[in-house]
This record gives sequence, structure tokens and C-alpha cells, in this order.
Amino acid sequence: MATEDKNRATAAAILPLVGGAANVSSIAHCMTRLRLGLHDRSLVDDEALKAVPAVMGVVDDDTYQIVLGPGTVARVTPEFEKLVEEGRAAAPEPSPAAGPVSADELAAQGAAIKAQQKAKNATPFKLFLRKIANIFVPLIPALIGCGIIAGLNGLLVNLEWLPSVTPALAAMASGFMALIAVFVGYNTAKEFGGTPILGGAVAAIIVFPGVANIDAFGQTLSPGQGGVLGALGAAVLAVYVEKWCRRWVPEALDVLVTPTLTVLISGLVTIFGLMYVAGEVSSAIGTFADWLLSNGGAGAGFVLGGLFLPLVMLGLHQALIPIHTTLIEQQGYTVLLPILAMAGAGQVGAAAAVYFRLPRNESIRRTIKSALPAGLLGVGEPLIYGVSLPLGRPFITACVGGAFGAGFVGLFNQLGDTVGSTAIGPSGWALFPLLDGNHGLGSTIAIYAGGLLVGYVAGFLATYFFGFSKDLLTEFNVSQEPAPSAVTATGGHPAAAPGTPPGAAGPETGPGSPTKEPAGV
Repeated sequence: MATEDKNRATAAAILPLVGGAANVSSIAHCMTRLRLGLHDRSLVDDEALKAVPAVMGVVDDDTYQIVLGPGTVARVTPEFEKLVEEGRAAAPEPSPAAGPVSADELAAQGAAIKAQQKAKNATPFKLFLRKIANIFVPLIPALIGCGIIAGLNGLLVNLEWLPSVTPALAAMASGFMALIAVFVGYNTAKEFGGTPILGGAVAAIIVFPGVANIDAFGQTLSPGQGGVLGALGAAVLAVYVEKWCRRWVPEALDVLVTPTLTVLISGLVTIFGLMYVAGEVSSAIGTFADWLLSNGGAGAGFVLGGLFLPLVMLGLHQALIPIHTTLIEQQGYTVLLPILAMAGAGQVGAAAAVYFRLPRNESIRRTIKSALPAGLLGVGEPLIYGVSLPLGRPFITACVGGAFGAGFVGLFNQLGDTVGSTAIGPSGWALFPLLDGNHGLGSTIAIYAGGLLVGYVAGFLATYFFGFSKDLLTEFNVSQEPAPSAVTATGGHPAAAPGTPPGAAGPETGPGSPTKEPAGV
């Protein structure tokens, strides 16, 4: 009950700061963020939101995103939905947010960078990638749960323990993956404006065992051929067929004719075209990933790990989600995620170096201390937009740390020790339960842990020695403790003194409070 009260209290603290129930148009959540559609963005009090203890940061993107962290967001969201429903029933009038408190200049820089990047990301191609991400992100909890069960089952099989239980665990782990195409089809149709169940129905053709009796392009089809890519294409086609039918079919016949033609036309194209084409593309993705890491693992890892954070800022990382899912569907794990996860290790190492290089800046040091545990678990957003990116050089040196960590993991892939993840979503230490490979769990865990260590050390050293210019150190390495006279008689927050460096102004606002973050890290 105490936990439920805590979650409801967090939701209750957030709601008035986003303009109240009447200002909320939609509610959703992903792995770490509460995503809100808002009628009037000006009613949101960003600084007060960041002062809520459970809030790690905020992101103003296509939806307004409040970072709560894994686990917490899944518990706070239902409570928030209940409060919104209660508020709408009471028909409250939205009230303007309270006046903003003194802003932290460092956080303001992060906010400005995020705003600029958001404008750049609003291109048709990147909006399309965002749609693709919206299709797969809701599947992540099932991928994680089934992936952990698969890992547990593999461990029991290797140890020859509980032989009567392992078949049941195998069924639990494999059931979702056997039907993932159906879920992808359902979400695709929903995202592209069609009837979700029709998208799922067309995608179900791909996994139906009876397709093994059909010949296309001179070969017999296999159940599951084309996988998630085929399901995505089939559902998009179904949406366009359905919309065409809605325009031309008389209303009196719509309920009978439209779904029939949608499934018939889309189904035929899927069977005699999309399954073959998507199957070839899926096979090419797996072959290329294996070739890349077996022939240039260290170099490929170095490049991928070093560029991942900039890819996130550009919104291009979303293109990797269906690739990860395809690899998991084909091989049981994705070899790319453990490599890309090293970007977070470089970020943690860089943040630790900033902590030691700025011994007198208590404001930034407190932010780092509160955000580091989340960073170790793979939630690096508060550190990125609250610390390294606004400072400039530490963001670059964090990328260097990620490059070295990823190069380490890639090197072992090149030497034949494959390291993969059975699900997407987590990174950092949270990825350990999802690791899998071709040479046993112990070897896989050791390589991944070694990569994290290399990323931490490389990020720390690169930032400590190259992350600050003399002018930057002079500007930021200044005591942030306010004089007693700086505090108002009414108990208000201390104001920033003239010449105070970024990070000094405003109250200390809890874990990761002065942060902005890139979407989808």
C-alpha cells in the first residue's frame, strides 16, 4: 500500500504542473518516460516538474516526456491516468502554471540544444522513423520478460536442473516470438491510421503453418518467412487498401466489403510477394551483421559505439529498432545492442571525471551523484542533457569512451565470442540478465562486463585530461554554496550572484533535476 501511495503521490505532484487534467490530450509510457499529449504547452512548469523527487528530467518533443525511470514509470502511469479521469469528471478549469523558479543556466543550455535538435528532427524521414519506433516500443516489455525467461531456461538446461520445468519455460519464452509478427501488424495498422485488428489479421498469414503448402517465386514458403519486416509491410499495405475501400465502398456495404477486400488483397500480395522479399531482406540483415562483426568487429564496434549518442540526438537510432528485432527473431539475440550499450558506459565515465574535475561546483556534483545510479542501469539521459552536452567537450569525450568499450566487445565478436542480447530496451547493468552468446553465459557476461569497464575508464580518462579547457575550468570550478544573505527571508531559493557559472542558479531539485534528454536513449 505504501508503494501505491508513493506512486499516486508522484502522479498527483505531476498533474497540476502539466496544466491539469483538462490540458492532457493523451497518455502513454515507454521504458523510462511518461509521454503526454498536451493542448497548451505554455501551461507546463518545467522547473517545478524537475523538482519532483521521482522525476529525472523532462523532454519537450512531439509529446511531452517526463523521465521517471524503468519500473517507476509503469507504476506511476496508471495512477496518473486515474487522476486525469477523475479531474475530467470534475471538469476543472486548467490554470496557468506557477511562476518559474530561478533557472539553472546549465539546464537552460541543455534545453536550448534539445529545442534546436527537435526542430531539425521534424523532417518527413525522421517522423517516419518515429512511427516505426512507436510500433516496436510497446513490444519491449514482452521482449524483456520472454528474454529473461529464455536465459533462465538456457541456464537450467546447461546445468541439467529441473528437466520437467524447462519445457514449460521454453514455451513461455518462445510463444511471444512465434507470434510477434501479429503484434507488429496490429501496432502498425494502429500507428498508420488503419483498423488494428485488420493489420494483425494480415500479418498473421506470415506465421500460419499452412503457408508451407504454398509456392512463390519458385520456392516453398516457410512459416514466419519475412518476420517482423514482412508483417510491417503487410500491415502498411492493409492500411492503404482499407482507406481506399472506405472511399469507394457504399456505407451500407462497408462493414462486409471493406474488411474482406482488405484481408484478401493484402493477404495475396503478402503471400505472393512480401513474404519472399522481406525474407530476403531479413536474411541479408543477419548475414551483414555477422559479416561485419566477424571481419571488422573491433573497428565496427569502435565506430558504432562512438556514433550512437550523436545518432540518438539526430533521431536516427530509431531505424535500428526493427533491425534489432529481426536479429532476435532470426538468431535469438541481437549482437548490436551490447555494442551500442557501451555509449552509456562512456557517458558514466565522463560524468565521473566531471565530478572530480569540478571539486568546488557542488551544484553539478550533486546532479552527477543523483544521476549516476540511473546511468549505471542504462538511463543516461539526465547525465547527457544535464551535464556533458551543455559543457561541450565532455560529450565528445563520452563518445570516445563509448567507442573504446564497443571496440572491446566488437573485438571479441571478431575472435569468435559472440555477445548478444535477447531483448531490446535495457542497457548498462540492466542488460546482464538478457545476455546470450555462442560460448556460454560465463564468457558472455565477462566480455560484456569488460566492455563496460573499458568504457568507464576510457570515458573517465578522456574527459579528465581532454574534457576541459583552462577557461572552462576557471568558469565552472567555483564554489556554489550560497551565502546566508543570498536566501530570502521568506525561505525562497537563493538567487544567482553576478558572474555565477552555469549550474549555480536555482534550487537543488533532486535526482537529475536540471536535465533535458534526447528521446529514445
